[in-house]
Amino acid sequence: MHNRLIQKLASGIASSATEIQLYGALSSAASRLGFDHFALAYDRRGASGPASLLIHDYPEPWARLYVKLDLGGIDPVRRAAERSMTGFGWHVLDHYIPLTRGDRRMLEIGREHGVSDGFTVPRHLPGEASGACSFAVGPQKQMPGGMFHAAEIIGAVALTTARSLIGAPRPTDRPRLSERQRECVLWIARGKTAGETAAILGISEETVIQHLKVARDRYDVHCRQMLILCALFDGLIGFSDIYDWWHD
Repeated sequence: MHNRLIQKLASGIASSATEIQLYGALSSAASRLGFDHFALAYDRRGASGPASLLIHDYPEPWARLYVKLDLGGIDPVRRAAERSMTGFGWHVLDHYIPLTRGDRRMLEIGREHGVSDGFTVPRHLPGEASGACSFAVGPQKQMPGGMFHAAEIIGAVALTTARSLIGAPRPTDRPRLSERQRECVLWIARGKTAGETAAILGISEETVIQHLKVARDRYDVHCRQMLILCALFDGLIGFSDIYDWWHD
C-alpha cells in the first residue's frame, strides 16, 4: 500500500511543470501522508545569478512573522538540514546542532502560530544549490511516524522537481590551479602558515606566498578564507582532507 501511494504521489510531483502545479501536488502529498502543512525552499547559485523557489501552506500568521523578522537566517531547522544527509524530525534537532535559547523560543513561537512539529528532507550540492522540503503538523496532532520513509522519498522528488523548474546553473570554466598551488591551498586550509607550508613541501616561503597569490588571482578573491572556500566548492580540496587530518 505504501509503495503504491509513494509512486502515485511522486509521479504527481515529478510531472509538475509550474510552481502552481508543484504547490498543488505537494499540498495533496502532505495531506495523504498525514501532515497538515508543507514548505519547500530551494536556492540555486551559479554563473547565471542566484535563483530561489519558496512554496508553502504554513498558517498565514506564522508565514508573515517569519518574513517580517527575517527568521530564515537563524532558523534551527535550516541549520540542522545543512548537517544531515537524511530526513529528520524536529524533535531531534539538538542531535545535529546546539540549540540556543533563541532557537527554542523560535520553535515555541512556531507552535503558538500553528506549526507544532515536523519532518525535514535536506538536499545540498556544494557550490550549486541548497534546499529542504518540510512536512509539519499543527498543535495537538501526532506526527505520522509511519510515513517518514514516504516523506523522505516525496521530499527528495519535490526538491529534484524544484531544481528542474529553476534550472541548473550553466557550466562555466572554473579556475585551474597547478598541483603545487593546490597543495599550498590545502596546507593553508589545514591551518599552516606560509612558512610551515614551505617546510612541509620543501620549497621556499616566498614560493608558497607566490603560489597562493596566483591562486587568489585566478579565483578573483582577496583573502585566504575565500580562496579556501572556493577550492572546497570546486572540489580541488575536500572537507575530509581538512577534517580527517585535523582530527588525527
